[in-house]
Amino acid sequence: TQMLAQVHQGLGDMNKLASDVGGLQRVLTNVKSRGIFGEVQLAGLLEQVFAPDQYAANVATVPGSSERVEFAVRFPGSSGEAPVWLPLDAKFPREDYVRLLDAQERGEPELARAAGDALERRVRLEAARIREKYIAVPHTTEFAILFLPTEGLYAEVLRRPGLVEALQRDQRIAVAGPTTLLALMTSFQMGFRTLAIEQRSSEVWQTLGAVKTEFTKFGTALDGVKKKLDEASNKLEDTGRRTRVLTRKLREVEALPVEDSQRLLGADFDDGSED
Repeated sequence: TQMLAQVHQGLGDMNKLASDVGGLQRVLTNVKSRGIFGEVQLAGLLEQVFAPDQYAANVATVPGSSERVEFAVRFPGSSGEAPVWLPLDAKFPREDYVRLLDAQERGEPELARAAGDALERRVRLEAARIREKYIAVPHTTEFAILFLPTEGLYAEVLRRPGLVEALQRDQRIAVAGPTTLLALMTSFQMGFRTLAIEQRSSEVWQTLGAVKTEFTKFGTALDGVKKKLDEASNKLEDTGRRTRVLTRKLREVEALPVEDSQRLLGADFDDGSED
């Protein structure tokens, strides 16, 4: 009975997994949902690397344009005021990609070739749109990133001979999958840290200069204290010498007869024996 219960539970888990996969399939069938899927993937990767003020969502990278890119990384501008944006846009051409996979699984090279060509045309078109909508030097970088949210799709794009190179050369668009994008963003983050160190180095230098000035003042004050201490020490030494002289005189008085001590100290120091 226990084994039957475990088998029943396992079948229930399998049914749930099958329904989840079906739900994901329906999500990815919808164009809007596919866009959200890619955007969520992109947002998750950016959150892993950057601080919230280092990137932004729905950015109008071209001044005066109503087009807004999904995300943009904020680089400091040369003027120190307006930032320079690096546009990032997620694309997921699922239909062309699924047709390509189906043709490859069925062993139909002609259909696979046609589906691959369609996928390439779609990627080129999306890259041209990103270039037209979101790149405007000097407000943006000279290139943008087209993000493909699955490693399999990114691998298929890489397999197209000369496609990635042509997009970089002609459209100024870099194609990235999840792993590649994470590596790129990490390198940018290291650049931000280096830039922050360079920007703060002048502040550190100014602080060291101020510390040096204050330390000089402190040294002057310390010299004054030392001088006063030396004067006090000299006074103490002089007082010590006088004390030793008086002590020696007192010892001599103790050793004198009464008549001699009265003669030396005066009649006022009479011992009052007559009283």
